[in-house]
Amino acid sequence: MHVRRTVVAASVAVITLPLLLSAAAQPGAGTPTRAMSAAPASGLKPPAKESVATGSGGAVSSVNVYATRAGIEVLRHGGNAVDAAVATAAALGVVEPYSAGIGGGGYFTYYHARTGKISTIDGRETAPARMKPDSFTDPSTGKPIPFPEAVNSGLSVGVPGTPATWRKALHDWGTMSPAKALRPATRLAQHGFVVNDEFRAQTALNEKRFRNISSTAKLFLPNGELPVVGSRFRNPDLARTYRQLAREGMNALYRGEIGRDVVRAVQHPPVTPGSDAKIRPGLMTAGDLAKYTTLRQQPTHTTYRGLDVYSMAPSSSGGTTVGEALNILENFHLSAADKVQALHHYLEAGRIAFADRNRWVGDPAFSDVPTEQLLAKKFAKDRACLISPTTTLTSPVAPADPRRPGDGCAQGTGTKERYEGPSTTHLVTSDRWGNVVSYTLTIEQTGGSAITVPGRGFLLNNELTDFDFTPLSEDVPGPNLPGPGKRPRSSMSPTIVLQDGRPLLALGSPGGATIITTVLQTLVNRVDLGMTLPEAVAAPRISQRNRADTDAEPAFLQSPERTALERLGQHFVEAPKAFTPSPEIGAAAALEFLADGRTQAVAEPKRRGGGSAMVVHPNG
Repeated sequence: MHVRRTVVAASVAVITLPLLLSAAAQPGAGTPTRAMSAAPASGLKPPAKESVATGSGGAVSSVNVYATRAGIEVLRHGGNAVDAAVATAAALGVVEPYSAGIGGGGYFTYYHARTGKISTIDGRETAPARMKPDSFTDPSTGKPIPFPEAVNSGLSVGVPGTPATWRKALHDWGTMSPAKALRPATRLAQHGFVVNDEFRAQTALNEKRFRNISSTAKLFLPNGELPVVGSRFRNPDLARTYRQLAREGMNALYRGEIGRDVVRAVQHPPVTPGSDAKIRPGLMTAGDLAKYTTLRQQPTHTTYRGLDVYSMAPSSSGGTTVGEALNILENFHLSAADKVQALHHYLEAGRIAFADRNRWVGDPAFSDVPTEQLLAKKFAKDRACLISPTTTLTSPVAPADPRRPGDGCAQGTGTKERYEGPSTTHLVTSDRWGNVVSYTLTIEQTGGSAITVPGRGFLLNNELTDFDFTPLSEDVPGPNLPGPGKRPRSSMSPTIVLQDGRPLLALGSPGGATIITTVLQTLVNRVDLGMTLPEAVAAPRISQRNRADTDAEPAFLQSPERTALERLGQHFVEAPKAFTPSPEIGAAAALEFLADGRTQAVAEPKRRGGGSAMVVHPNG
């Protein structure tokens, strides 16, 4: 079955250069000494944004208008999709500092138009050489340390992979130097952006823990207060850091001065004088930074309704879990004519796939991860026999062994889902030559470890809390325990879908473990339920991850489908308030390549305050 390549018309605001703030346009645009302008609410407004843009010449979609404009600027100056992806990501480090930045890591999926090949970069953070399986255990009690103590500590900080990812992507596929790709973000950090409700709300959610770290409070709570909506936020420290990376290369972090500052902050977190918070020191050394490498590896691949679906292989669980769930669903007919059954099967497939993910997926350098078997059609058919159209499975569902075909229908009890931070950000880019990037990057929690590297303007990740703190059970240690040099399991799912060998869709999302269900539901909406891509992204989300309860957005809880699904045994609870005061699941960014040769870029219309989609030539 093929998805019809739709032709969609969209009205888009004309984009005019200069796309980013120039020094001449800034009031008081000399070298600022404080993160915020001294004035209270100044009434400034951020640039206008659109959630859908259709045209030609290249496209960018992200959660933030400033970041999307950085990518478009690079495309308009002759850069390709990889150059634009790095520029967009660097700008997200400025305007979305609580979700991503050079203190974190991520996964990069790339379609090379000339060869028709899809490649990936694993830029996941790694554990320091001194980390052990019991590093998150309190030696005095023998129990895991409290999760907030783990998050807000140097102990949670993994060796960052984002700068190395940018270097690798630009070297292998880009046309610009890192210096040129970082230029829009450097200007943005120097001259600032307009604070919106979203940025203030995310700062407020982190205010208590930010106050415990002097460098973080100084940057993000200027004059001791929350940033004011309508004021300008500047980050001159990050601008200087970007300029140093541009001059010296990414080794300034991995083998140089920036890296020494990172290690100092990890080993000696700059706790605010008088704070009673217990901020544990970390284990990272300069040697850990110097040894870090990204990994080029084969993407995961499965087929679904005649489409080829590619994503990230382990250490991410995104590609295997989305792929397994799609393979399960392929055993059933899903359609908009019976939306309740389609959603029921989507939830059950997610429940089963998460059971297998939790048991089998970890860093393949340390565990025997059966990636090929998890994505086998025969295994999915075995697992599909668990799904009934009239009843709901009881979670936690037991995993099956994909290496033993025929065992997938066995009943049993599994383990509960471990917590995974809901932050992260995602972007997609394409260019006039047909290259495509789907890139997810993160610092884990919203606000990461809460540790800002003094004088450097960026937060450090708390990615090591993605490890399981204890074994899955007495009998099964599990593939995701901490270990030296190990990459914690991720849910990031930067996905590219081909039809007849050509790109059809590119998509991904933030949201911790809900990344997987967001990508899966968006694909089901678009491919099976006949929604347009904007409709598929905007539709109310539900997320089942082998738990007794299914997280649901308020719009779904008010829908007739909820009542019908509850009669089948499904149970829904309101999704957590992760990024903002509103309950939300994910924040997708996506592209669709239309039948008439144009590209449709799609961002969230409302989630996380609404994203930004742009094309080089609107309606071109």
